[in-house]
Amino acid sequence: MEGHNLAESPTYKLSTTPEGIVDSLLDHFNSRDIETMLGFYEDDAVVISTSGEPKRGKIAIAHELQQSFGFGLPIEIVARNIYSTDNLASLVLHWRITGTGNNGEKVNIAGTSSDYVKKGRDGYWRCWFGNPFGVQVRSLF
Repeated sequence: MEGHNLAESPTYKLSTTPEGIVDSLLDHFNSRDIETMLGFYEDDAVVISTSGEPKRGKIAIAHELQQSFGFGLPIEIVARNIYSTDNLASLVLHWRITGTGNNGEKVNIAGTSSDYVKKGRDGYWRCWFGNPFGVQVRSLF
């Protein structure tokens, strides 16, 4: 995206600004390639699973990604809030995956995530805590 100083591979870019992180996420996720998407995460990143359990590290995250990528559909993202300091940023993102999945069934999944990204020593921003259903109440008790 022009003006956001995206760097790295011309196809799957990591951002050098918090504002460019959404474009980076879209590039990585919509590749629908696990290895490509894992490049968007810190090595010790945590992702909260659909059941509400924390999954740490790229192997556990890869398992979670397989579920989302299994539909064979792209993701749409609208940034609601991006708050940043020198090397940390909090993101509230509304996302949606819709269409006809690989199995021929209709898919309509959406959520509002609460994610955290940090700027690495190399100057690129990567996810270190992803909570795709971050604002969803999972249980009242």
